Amino acid sequence: MRCQRLYPIAALFLVPLLAFSQPRLMRQQHFKKHIPAGNYSGITPLGNERYAVVSDKSKEDGFFVFRLHIDTLQGIITKAENEGFYSCGQKNRDMEGIVYCPHTRTLFICGEGDNAVYEYTLEGQRTGRQLEMPNCFKSAPRNLGLEALTYDTLRHRFYITSERLLPGDSLLRLQSFGDNLKPDRQYFYQPDKPISRKYYHGVSELCATGDGRLLVMERQLRVPRLKIGAKSIVRIYEVEPKENSFLEKRLLTEFTTRISLTSRRFANYEGLCTPYQGWLLLVADSQNQYKGILRDWFKLIAE
Repeated sequence: MRCQRLYPIAALFLVPLLAFSQPRLMRQQHFKKHIPAGNYSGITPLGNERYAVVSDKSKEDGFFVFRLHIDTLQGIITKAENEGFYSCGQKNRDMEGIVYCPHTRTLFICGEGDNAVYEYTLEGQRTGRQLEMPNCFKSAPRNLGLEALTYDTLRHRFYITSERLLPGDSLLRLQSFGDNLKPDRQYFYQPDKPISRKYYHGVSELCATGDGRLLVMERQLRVPRLKIGAKSIVRIYEVEPKENSFLEKRLLTEFTTRISLTSRRFANYEGLCTPYQGWLLLVADSQNQYKGILRDWFKLIAE
């Protein structure tokens, strides 16, 4: 599949809309005694309170399985357990996104190191199948490659995107794939501009909600040399892929975390999934609990 060049005029179709309601943001939680320090970058529900989670700096290509007991009445995770790491025996390829496909009962994992999405059994072995990647993603430079992956059970479509614009583009590309793993339609999305040159910015995750919507999680990070004053701004937008290739985005929610003299609640959220209808679950990348300052945060949001 060839990718056509994008032009700035398309951005005229992408005017963010106002949010109609305000989701409830629950407090962050971490489980240092039960969840190993990691670089968690993607999460997907497996059912029965089990979640497959990828760490972009794990020793090998594969995934963890965590059991998270969620109390939706209180909006908290009451218990967390690590069931272990499932490896395929290959080297780490900077895994950024993971999704469970219910009709095949397999997992798909995207890697930013090789810009590929492979299929895995629930025991962690590759099946030999993969998404047929368009050249514009396949040849993306390192750290500009595949960052986000989701599967829409309503439309039977996979969706992938890169963290930032591909070279020469003015819009972000969201590529869809059918159940045959071949590329289908390509959509275009206008990401937020960076607050300033001091902020690292980009799309960290996609999440299909099962009702036709896609959620796009954008984050902006500023980390000063001495770390005090570090800030992370997370914005979650709704889009709905339709006949129009240009996706209008609507802000669902946003929040900020910081490091200050009195708070160490800074969280670089990279993973997003829907554990239950109307709920979102986020997981953060702590850089292996960097110098004891950062934590492997989880956060629930009630839509």
